[in-house]
Amino acid sequence: MTHRGRAVLGLGLLTYVAARAFGSVPLYPVALGLLFAVAAAWLWVRLAQGPMRLHRRVGDEQRYEGDDVEVELTLEHDAQLPPASLVVVEQVSGLPERHTPVDAKHGRYTLTGLRRGRYQFLEVRAVLEDAFGLQRAEIPLGSPWTLLVYPRLVELDRLFSEGGTYAQDGRRLLLRRPSGFDLHSVREYERGESLRKVHWPSTAKRGELMVKELEDAPRDEVAILLDAEAGLVVGESFDTQVRAAGSLLLAQARRGRRALLVINGAQRTAQRVHSYETDWRQALDLLAAAEADGHAPAAALLGEDSGPVSRALELTVVTASLSHLLVERLLQRTLSQHRASLVFVDPASFGNGSSGRSLQPELLRLQAGGVPVAVLRNGDDLGAKLGGASLQRAADG
Repeated sequence: MTHRGRAVLGLGLLTYVAARAFGSVPLYPVALGLLFAVAAAWLWVRLAQGPMRLHRRVGDEQRYEGDDVEVELTLEHDAQLPPASLVVVEQVSGLPERHTPVDAKHGRYTLTGLRRGRYQFLEVRAVLEDAFGLQRAEIPLGSPWTLLVYPRLVELDRLFSEGGTYAQDGRRLLLRRPSGFDLHSVREYERGESLRKVHWPSTAKRGELMVKELEDAPRDEVAILLDAEAGLVVGESFDTQVRAAGSLLLAQARRGRRALLVINGAQRTAQRVHSYETDWRQALDLLAAAEADGHAPAAALLGEDSGPVSRALELTVVTASLSHLLVERLLQRTLSQHRASLVFVDPASFGNGSSGRSLQPELLRLQAGGVPVAVLRNGDDLGAKLGGASLQRAADG
């Protein structure tokens, strides 16, 4: 029962008591009419309830940040009496609660200017009322649904990392080594085997010769690490990181290079893109849902010798935190003949416009060590910075 229904019921009872107390015959019809209205409203809503099923339709096209999304609702409703008023109430993560009137089993609304992200419809219910708003019934609708809004990426014909020490006569040098060998297990030595296969730590422990059992392990040519460390987000700085990582990954996928996307969030997620036609959509879904909720710095992943990031032949780190340890590990990677590059998104530029402490020493040190660097600040042209239209020094303002 609604607030109005309780008020009408109370007024009806009060009128009936007054009619009995004062013997006023004209008040009896008024009291009975009010009570009858409440009873009729209850019966109406009762008969209007029935099995319901909600369907949503948003079209088959992909939705990108900044787009308006039209949502069409269709409600299958089997009841003895149609409700006078039917509203679908939806609680969506990251958005205000939505109330959509449904007329003739159909409703429509528009979500305007959505930001990148995963929008989950957590709780959905149908609210039925009578014509006078005296009675209300809420029916839960088991209609879980997720809306993905993708980052708006840019097309890159060339990459900033193809200049400097990694270019020769204007052409990109490619190092293709599709596979390597990883230690799988150890076993006892057999007569005639090469002593190069001996696993000396196990041999010393067991007191007998033990050899390494190796297995072929594929290596990704390119790894793109998106640093989603929490606490570094200022305004839309993380969205810029996602656009940068996605644009670089898209460029590599369209070139036919095997690539790996790693998101350093609360739960590290990875997606291999071995073919643009088959794997790209899964990577794009991960980019749409990425959140800055990680706890471990990006440098920690570079320290894992057996991890997929370290195993890649070429690595690009997209981060908003330029720590001393990250600089050291990128330089170490370069010294070991593994290509590395850095996209630094300056979070301070998304706040008050200043860049905070000077980052020139770290950036210049990376460049001097052969690590290409692209610095992104608020308002920068993503295509120009990542595409290397002008290969300027990273320390320039």
